[in-house]
Amino acid sequence: MAERFDALVVGAGAAGLMCALTAGRRGRRVLVIEHANKVGKKILMSGGGRCNFTNTGTTPANYLSANPHFCKSALARYTPWDFIAMVERHRIAYHEKVLGQLFCDVSSKLIVKMLVDECLAAGVRIETDCSIERIAHEDGGDFRAHTARGAFAAPALAVASGGLSIPSMGASGFGYEIARRFGHDVLPTRAGLVPLTLSGKHQERLADLSGLSLPVTASCNGRDFSNQMLITHRGVSGPSILQISSYWQPGDDLRLDLLPGRDALDWLQRQQRERAAAELKTALGETLPKRFAQRLCEHWLPNKPLKQYNLPELKQLAATLSAWPLVASGTEGYRTAEVTLGGVDTDGVSSSTMQSKRVPGLYFIGEVLDVTGWLGGYNFQWAWASGNAAGLAI
Repeated sequence: MAERFDALVVGAGAAGLMCALTAGRRGRRVLVIEHANKVGKKILMSGGGRCNFTNTGTTPANYLSANPHFCKSALARYTPWDFIAMVERHRIAYHEKVLGQLFCDVSSKLIVKMLVDECLAAGVRIETDCSIERIAHEDGGDFRAHTARGAFAAPALAVASGGLSIPSMGASGFGYEIARRFGHDVLPTRAGLVPLTLSGKHQERLADLSGLSLPVTASCNGRDFSNQMLITHRGVSGPSILQISSYWQPGDDLRLDLLPGRDALDWLQRQQRERAAAELKTALGETLPKRFAQRLCEHWLPNKPLKQYNLPELKQLAATLSAWPLVASGTEGYRTAEVTLGGVDTDGVSSSTMQSKRVPGLYFIGEVLDVTGWLGGYNFQWAWASGNAAGLAI
Protein backbone atom coordinates (compact mmCIF):
# COMPACT_ATOMS: atom_id res chain seq x y z
CA MET A 1 0.00 0.00 0.00
CA ALA A 2 1.47 3.35 -1.03
CA GLU A 3 1.74 6.21 1.47
CA ARG A 4 -0.25 9.16 0.12
CA PHE A 5 0.72 12.83 -0.17
CA ASP A 6 -0.62 15.85 -2.03
CA ALA A 7 2.64 16.19 -3.97
CA LEU A 8 5.86 14.28 -4.60
CA VAL A 9 8.96 16.32 -5.45
CA VAL A 10 11.81 14.47 -7.17
CA GLY A 11 15.10 16.11 -6.17
CA ALA A 12 16.13 18.06 -3.05
CA GLY A 13 18.11 20.76 -4.81
CA ALA A 14 17.36 24.46 -5.07
CA ALA A 15 14.21 24.17 -7.23
CA GLY A 16 12.83 21.11 -5.45
CA LEU A 17 13.18 22.54 -1.94
CA MET A 18 11.67 25.87 -3.03
CA CYS A 19 8.72 24.11 -4.64
CA ALA A 20 8.20 21.93 -1.55
CA LEU A 21 8.29 24.74 1.00
CA THR A 22 5.99 26.91 -1.14
CA ALA A 23 3.41 24.11 -1.53
CA GLY A 24 3.83 23.13 2.13
CA ARG A 25 3.06 26.67 3.30
CA ARG A 26 -0.23 26.37 1.41
CA GLY A 27 -1.19 23.35 3.48
CA ARG A 28 -0.16 20.69 0.96
CA ARG A 29 1.33 17.45 2.29
CA VAL A 30 4.62 17.21 0.40
CA LEU A 31 7.28 14.51 0.19
CA VAL A 32 10.70 15.34 -1.29
CA ILE A 33 12.56 12.30 -2.63
CA GLU A 34 16.35 12.63 -2.98
CA HIS A 35 18.61 9.81 -4.18
CA ALA A 36 21.79 11.39 -2.75
CA ASN A 37 22.80 11.08 0.91
CA LYS A 38 22.12 14.76 1.66
CA VAL A 39 20.09 17.66 0.29
CA GLY A 40 21.33 20.65 -1.71
CA LYS A 41 24.69 19.24 -2.78
CA LYS A 42 25.07 21.72 -5.65
CA ILE A 43 24.09 24.61 -3.37
CA LEU A 44 26.79 23.55 -0.89
CA MET A 45 29.59 23.59 -3.48
CA SER A 46 28.48 26.71 -5.33
CA GLY A 47 30.33 30.00 -5.18
CA GLY A 48 33.39 28.39 -3.62
CA GLY A 49 31.27 27.26 -0.66
CA ARG A 50 29.65 30.67 -0.21
CA CYS A 51 26.70 30.19 -2.64
CA ASN A 52 26.05 32.95 -5.17
CA PHE A 53 22.36 32.65 -4.33
CA THR A 54 20.91 35.30 -6.66
CA ASN A 55 21.68 38.30 -8.84
CA THR A 56 19.90 41.61 -8.23
CA GLY A 57 20.14 42.44 -11.95
CA THR A 58 18.20 39.37 -13.11
CA THR A 59 16.21 39.83 -16.34
CA PRO A 60 14.91 37.32 -18.92
CA ALA A 61 17.80 38.46 -21.16
CA ASN A 62 20.20 36.60 -18.84
CA TYR A 63 18.85 33.21 -19.93
CA LEU A 64 19.30 30.88 -22.90
CA SER A 65 16.28 28.89 -24.11
CA ALA A 66 14.72 27.83 -27.40
CA ASN A 67 11.81 29.99 -26.21
CA PRO A 68 13.33 33.16 -24.68
CA HIS A 69 9.89 34.30 -23.46
CA PHE A 70 9.21 31.21 -21.32
CA CYS A 71 11.10 32.38 -18.22
CA LYS A 72 9.43 35.82 -18.05
CA SER A 73 6.32 34.97 -16.03
CA ALA A 74 8.02 33.01 -13.22
CA LEU A 75 10.89 35.52 -12.90
CA ALA A 76 8.42 38.42 -12.67
CA ARG A 77 6.42 36.70 -9.93
CA TYR A 78 9.38 35.72 -7.75
CA THR A 79 12.18 38.28 -7.84
CA PRO A 80 15.66 38.35 -6.27
CA TRP A 81 14.17 40.64 -3.58
CA ASP A 82 11.69 37.94 -2.58
CA PHE A 83 14.53 35.50 -1.95
CA ILE A 84 16.64 38.17 -0.22
CA ALA A 85 13.71 38.78 2.16
CA MET A 86 13.82 35.11 3.20
CA VAL A 87 17.62 35.24 3.62
CA GLU A 88 17.31 38.35 5.82
CA ARG A 89 14.49 36.80 7.84
CA HIS A 90 16.88 33.95 8.69
CA ARG A 91 19.58 36.52 9.55
CA ILE A 92 22.05 35.16 7.04
CA ALA A 93 24.79 37.73 6.41
CA TYR A 94 25.57 38.33 2.74
CA HIS A 95 27.48 40.69 0.48
CA GLU A 96 27.50 41.84 -3.13
CA LYS A 97 30.65 40.76 -4.93
CA VAL A 98 30.37 42.25 -8.44
CA LEU A 99 27.62 42.96 -10.96
CA GLY A 100 24.72 42.23 -8.57
CA GLN A 101 26.07 38.84 -7.45
CA LEU A 102 25.07 38.09 -3.85
CA PHE A 103 27.10 35.64 -1.73
CA CYS A 104 26.84 34.38 1.85
CA ASP A 105 29.43 35.95 4.16
CA VAL A 106 29.99 32.65 5.95
CA SER A 107 28.85 29.47 4.20
CA SER A 108 26.44 28.05 1.62
CA LYS A 109 25.41 25.59 4.39
CA LEU A 110 23.27 28.43 5.80
CA ILE A 111 21.19 28.60 2.59
CA VAL A 112 20.59 24.83 2.69
CA LYS A 113 19.68 25.01 6.40
CA MET A 114 17.29 27.89 5.67
CA LEU A 115 15.49 25.92 2.94
CA VAL A 116 15.31 22.76 5.05
CA ASP A 117 14.05 24.73 8.09
CA GLU A 118 11.37 26.36 5.91
CA CYS A 119 10.35 22.92 4.62
CA LEU A 120 10.13 21.47 8.12
CA ALA A 121 8.13 24.48 9.35
CA ALA A 122 5.70 23.87 6.48
CA GLY A 123 5.35 20.17 7.34
CA VAL A 124 7.33 18.92 4.35
CA ARG A 125 8.95 15.48 4.66
CA ILE A 126 12.35 14.91 3.05
CA GLU A 127 13.68 11.43 2.34
CA THR A 128 17.39 11.22 1.40
CA ASP A 129 19.27 8.12 0.20
CA CYS A 130 16.00 7.21 -1.48
CA SER A 131 16.40 6.10 -5.10
CA ILE A 132 13.34 5.80 -7.32
CA GLU A 133 13.05 2.44 -9.06
CA ARG A 134 10.09 3.43 -11.23
CA ILE A 135 7.23 5.89 -11.52
CA ALA A 136 3.76 4.69 -12.44
CA HIS A 137 0.75 6.76 -13.43
CA GLU A 138 -2.76 5.87 -14.41
CA ASP A 139 -4.80 8.33 -16.45
CA GLY A 140 -6.47 10.73 -14.07
CA GLY A 141 -5.04 8.90 -11.08
CA ASP A 142 -2.09 9.30 -8.74
CA PHE A 143 1.57 9.31 -9.61
CA ARG A 144 3.18 6.41 -7.80
CA ALA A 145 6.89 6.40 -6.97
CA HIS A 146 8.33 2.98 -6.19
CA THR A 147 11.47 3.62 -4.14
CA ALA A 148 14.04 1.87 -1.98
CA ARG A 149 11.93 3.06 0.99
CA GLY A 150 8.61 1.79 -0.31
CA ALA A 151 5.86 3.24 -2.50
CA PHE A 152 4.55 6.81 -2.32
CA ALA A 153 1.58 8.26 -4.20
CA ALA A 154 0.25 11.75 -4.95
CA PRO A 155 -1.89 13.52 -7.55
CA ALA A 156 1.03 15.90 -8.28
CA LEU A 157 4.62 15.11 -9.25
CA ALA A 158 7.26 17.86 -9.54
CA VAL A 159 10.44 16.87 -11.37
CA ALA A 160 13.38 18.87 -9.98
CA SER A 161 16.14 16.38 -10.70
CA GLY A 162 18.51 18.83 -12.41
CA GLY A 163 20.64 18.31 -15.50
CA LEU A 164 23.75 16.34 -16.40
CA SER A 165 26.39 18.71 -15.03
CA ILE A 166 28.81 17.49 -12.34
CA PRO A 167 27.96 13.75 -12.31
CA SER A 168 30.22 13.33 -9.25
CA MET A 169 27.48 15.19 -7.32
CA GLY A 170 24.94 12.60 -8.44
CA ALA A 171 23.66 14.33 -11.60
CA SER A 172 21.81 12.07 -14.02
CA GLY A 173 19.37 12.17 -16.92
CA PHE A 174 16.53 10.81 -14.77
CA GLY A 175 14.34 13.89 -15.28
CA TYR A 176 14.70 13.64 -19.04
CA GLU A 177 13.63 9.97 -18.90
CA ILE A 178 10.48 10.92 -16.96
CA ALA A 179 9.74 13.71 -19.47
CA ARG A 180 10.09 11.42 -22.49
CA ARG A 181 8.01 8.75 -20.84
CA PHE A 182 5.13 11.20 -20.47
CA GLY A 183 5.38 12.37 -24.08
CA HIS A 184 7.56 15.46 -23.67
CA ASP A 185 10.28 16.42 -26.11
CA VAL A 186 13.77 16.83 -24.69
CA LEU A 187 16.00 19.22 -26.61
CA PRO A 188 19.65 18.21 -27.18
CA THR A 189 21.79 18.83 -24.11
CA ARG A 190 25.37 20.03 -23.77
CA ALA A 191 27.66 21.39 -21.09
CA GLY A 192 27.27 25.10 -20.26
CA LEU A 193 29.33 27.52 -18.14
CA VAL A 194 32.30 25.23 -18.73
CA PRO A 195 36.07 25.64 -19.33
CA LEU A 196 37.21 25.35 -22.95
CA THR A 197 39.95 22.99 -24.06
CA LEU A 198 42.68 23.76 -26.60
CA SER A 199 44.64 21.35 -28.77
CA GLY A 200 47.60 21.38 -31.15
CA LYS A 201 49.71 24.53 -31.42
CA HIS A 202 47.39 26.69 -29.32
CA GLN A 203 47.62 24.29 -26.40
CA GLU A 204 51.39 23.82 -26.78
CA ARG A 205 51.99 27.57 -26.79
CA LEU A 206 49.91 28.31 -23.69
CA ALA A 207 50.05 25.18 -21.47
CA ASP A 208 53.11 26.27 -19.46
CA LEU A 209 51.39 29.60 -18.67
CA SER A 210 48.81 27.69 -16.60
CA GLY A 211 47.62 29.78 -13.66
CA LEU A 212 47.98 33.14 -15.41
CA SER A 213 44.88 35.32 -15.33
CA LEU A 214 44.04 38.48 -17.30
CA PRO A 215 40.98 40.60 -18.10
CA VAL A 216 39.55 40.01 -21.59
CA THR A 217 36.36 40.51 -23.55
CA ALA A 218 35.36 37.17 -25.09
CA SER A 219 33.15 37.38 -28.20
CA CYS A 220 31.28 34.67 -30.10
CA ASN A 221 28.09 34.53 -32.16
CA GLY A 222 27.17 38.15 -31.46
CA ARG A 223 27.65 37.87 -27.68
CA ASP A 224 30.50 39.27 -25.61
CA PHE A 225 31.47 39.06 -21.95
CA SER A 226 34.15 41.11 -20.18
CA ASN A 227 35.80 39.51 -17.18
CA GLN A 228 38.86 37.48 -16.18
CA MET A 229 40.29 34.64 -18.27
CA LEU A 230 42.39 31.96 -16.60
CA ILE A 231 44.88 29.86 -18.56
CA THR A 232 44.78 26.18 -17.51
CA HIS A 233 46.87 23.11 -18.32
CA ARG A 234 44.29 21.99 -20.87
CA GLY A 235 42.87 25.28 -22.13
CA VAL A 236 41.16 28.37 -20.73
CA SER A 237 38.66 29.08 -17.96
CA GLY A 238 37.63 32.03 -15.77
CA PRO A 239 34.33 33.96 -15.76
CA SER A 240 34.59 35.44 -19.28
CA ILE A 241 35.29 32.00 -20.78
CA LEU A 242 32.61 30.21 -18.75
CA GLN A 243 30.06 32.82 -19.89
CA ILE A 244 30.94 32.63 -23.60
CA SER A 245 31.08 28.80 -23.49
CA SER A 246 27.27 28.68 -23.39
CA TYR A 247 27.17 30.47 -26.76
CA TRP A 248 30.11 28.61 -28.37
CA GLN A 249 30.12 25.29 -30.18
CA PRO A 250 33.04 23.53 -31.92
CA GLY A 251 33.99 25.34 -35.11
CA ASP A 252 32.53 28.68 -34.02
CA ASP A 253 34.73 31.78 -34.31
CA LEU A 254 35.85 32.87 -30.83
CA ARG A 255 37.74 36.15 -30.34
CA LEU A 256 39.32 37.80 -27.34
CA ASP A 257 39.94 41.51 -26.87
CA LEU A 258 43.18 41.51 -24.87
CA LEU A 259 42.95 45.24 -24.15
CA PRO A 260 39.29 45.48 -23.06
CA GLY A 261 37.92 48.98 -22.71
CA ARG A 262 40.79 50.45 -24.71
CA ASP A 263 41.29 51.41 -28.34
CA ALA A 264 44.23 49.16 -29.27
CA LEU A 265 45.50 51.39 -32.10
CA ASP A 266 45.30 54.50 -29.96
CA TRP A 267 47.21 52.71 -27.17
CA LEU A 268 49.92 51.49 -29.56
CA GLN A 269 50.39 54.94 -31.12
CA ARG A 270 50.69 56.50 -27.68
CA GLN A 271 53.31 53.92 -26.67
CA GLN A 272 55.19 54.62 -29.89
CA ARG A 273 55.21 58.38 -29.19
CA GLU A 274 56.18 58.09 -25.54
CA ARG A 275 58.72 55.27 -25.60
CA ALA A 276 59.88 54.74 -29.18
CA ALA A 277 62.95 52.67 -28.27
CA ALA A 278 61.04 50.10 -26.18
CA GLU A 279 60.18 46.74 -27.74
CA LEU A 280 56.55 45.77 -28.22
CA LYS A 281 56.84 42.88 -25.72
CA THR A 282 58.12 45.30 -23.07
CA ALA A 283 55.22 47.71 -23.55
CA LEU A 284 52.68 44.87 -23.60
CA GLY A 285 54.30 43.29 -20.54
CA GLU A 286 53.33 46.34 -18.50
CA THR A 287 49.62 46.02 -19.31
CA LEU A 288 49.33 42.21 -19.71
CA PRO A 289 50.99 39.48 -17.62
CA LYS A 290 54.65 39.63 -18.71
CA ARG A 291 54.97 35.97 -19.70
CA PHE A 292 51.74 36.12 -21.70
CA ALA A 293 52.95 39.26 -23.51
CA GLN A 294 56.22 37.53 -24.37
CA ARG A 295 54.38 34.47 -25.66
CA LEU A 296 52.14 36.66 -27.85
CA CYS A 297 55.25 38.26 -29.33
CA GLU A 298 56.87 34.88 -29.94
CA HIS A 299 53.98 33.41 -31.91
CA TRP A 300 51.29 35.94 -32.86
CA LEU A 301 52.84 39.42 -32.99
CA PRO A 302 56.12 40.47 -34.66
CA ASN A 303 58.31 41.92 -31.90
CA LYS A 304 60.62 44.89 -32.50
CA PRO A 305 61.24 48.40 -31.11
CA LEU A 306 58.02 50.45 -31.30
CA LYS A 307 59.64 53.12 -33.49
CA GLN A 308 60.16 50.56 -36.26
CA TYR A 309 56.45 49.90 -36.90
CA ASN A 310 54.72 51.83 -39.67
CA LEU A 311 51.00 52.70 -39.53
CA PRO A 312 49.74 49.63 -41.48
CA GLU A 313 51.77 47.39 -39.15
CA LEU A 314 50.36 49.15 -36.08
CA LYS A 315 46.85 48.65 -37.46
CA GLN A 316 47.57 44.95 -37.92
CA LEU A 317 48.87 44.67 -34.33
CA ALA A 318 45.78 46.49 -33.06
CA ALA A 319 43.47 44.18 -35.00
CA THR A 320 45.13 41.10 -33.42
CA LEU A 321 45.13 42.54 -29.89
CA SER A 322 41.46 43.55 -30.04
CA ALA A 323 40.23 40.34 -31.72
CA TRP A 324 42.76 37.62 -30.92
CA PRO A 325 41.49 34.33 -32.41
CA LEU A 326 41.27 31.56 -29.83
CA VAL A 327 40.80 28.20 -31.51
CA ALA A 328 39.12 26.02 -28.89
CA SER A 329 38.77 22.31 -29.63
CA GLY A 330 36.05 21.45 -27.12
CA THR A 331 34.94 21.81 -23.51
CA GLU A 332 35.79 20.04 -20.26
CA GLY A 333 32.28 18.54 -20.52
CA TYR A 334 29.70 17.79 -17.83
CA ARG A 335 32.45 16.82 -15.37
CA THR A 336 33.13 20.48 -14.55
CA ALA A 337 30.18 22.26 -16.21
CA GLU A 338 28.11 24.42 -13.87
CA VAL A 339 24.90 23.90 -15.86
CA THR A 340 23.30 21.86 -18.63
CA LEU A 341 22.07 23.63 -21.77
CA GLY A 342 18.94 22.21 -23.40
CA GLY A 343 16.56 19.86 -21.59
CA VAL A 344 12.79 19.47 -21.39
CA ASP A 345 11.21 21.48 -24.22
CA THR A 346 9.32 24.41 -22.71
CA ASP A 347 6.69 24.23 -25.47
CA GLY A 348 5.06 21.40 -23.54
CA VAL A 349 5.05 23.24 -20.21
CA SER A 350 2.96 26.14 -18.85
CA SER A 351 5.17 29.19 -18.26
CA SER A 352 3.00 30.41 -15.37
CA THR A 353 2.64 27.13 -13.40
CA MET A 354 5.43 24.85 -14.77
CA GLN A 355 2.72 22.20 -15.24
CA SER A 356 2.84 19.81 -18.18
CA LYS A 357 0.42 20.67 -20.97
CA ARG A 358 0.17 16.94 -21.68
CA VAL A 359 -0.22 15.33 -18.25
CA PRO A 360 -2.20 17.16 -15.54
CA GLY A 361 -0.39 17.14 -12.19
CA LEU A 362 3.10 16.75 -13.70
CA TYR A 363 5.51 19.68 -13.20
CA PHE A 364 9.06 20.42 -14.39
CA ILE A 365 11.22 22.97 -12.57
CA GLY A 366 14.80 24.20 -12.42
CA GLU A 367 17.67 22.97 -14.54
CA VAL A 368 15.79 20.00 -16.05
CA LEU A 369 13.96 22.53 -18.26
CA ASP A 370 15.46 24.18 -21.33
CA VAL A 371 16.24 27.39 -19.43
CA THR A 372 19.89 28.15 -18.65
CA GLY A 373 21.16 31.27 -16.91
CA TRP A 374 24.43 33.14 -17.17
CA LEU A 375 27.13 32.78 -14.54
CA GLY A 376 26.53 34.92 -11.45
CA GLY A 377 23.49 33.73 -9.49
CA TYR A 378 21.02 33.63 -12.38
CA ASN A 379 20.56 29.84 -12.32
CA PHE A 380 19.70 29.89 -8.64
CA GLN A 381 17.18 32.67 -9.28
CA TRP A 382 15.57 30.50 -11.98
CA ALA A 383 15.43 27.60 -9.48
CA TRP A 384 13.71 29.79 -6.87
CA ALA A 385 11.32 31.35 -9.40
CA SER A 386 10.31 28.13 -11.18
CA GLY A 387 10.04 26.23 -7.88
CA ASN A 388 7.83 28.98 -6.47
CA ALA A 389 5.59 28.95 -9.58
CA ALA A 390 5.00 25.20 -9.29
CA GLY A 391 4.61 25.37 -5.50
CA LEU A 392 1.84 27.96 -5.87
CA ALA A 393 0.05 25.85 -8.49
CA ILE A 394 0.18 22.42 -6.85
